Amino acid sequence: QVQLVESGGGLVQAGGSLRLSCAASGPIISISTMDWYRQTPGKQREVVARAFRNGNIDYGNSLQGRFTASRDIAENTVYLQINSLKPEDTAVYYCKAVRVATSEGVRDYWGRGTQVTVSS
Repeated sequence: QVQLVESGGGLVQAGGSLRLSCAASGPIISISTMDWYRQTPGKQREVVARAFRNGNIDYGNSLQGRFTASRDIAENTVYLQINSLKPEDTAVYYCKAVRVATSEGVRDYWGRGTQVTVSS
């Protein structure tokens, strides 16, 4: 069974940095993209970054600059480096693996999320 596990979240002061990781495990043949989303209470989940198999990275609106995503295709892992953290970055950060191919077919998977809290 495919599982996504995020790690690296925590409590940090404004101006600090965090590096989030998301590892996909299981009988995976391939993954199309590995994405980062974030969500705060009462708001829709928003795209932070999308890491494609060809190495391209797309960022959500107004997020490029402080956010840097990278992907290790061989390890089925995606990372998110967040610098100069602001209180408004406080959210649960989720990883999504898009079009994951296994012997049973192709589907998307979500991780359970990791909490990032930025204190002012």
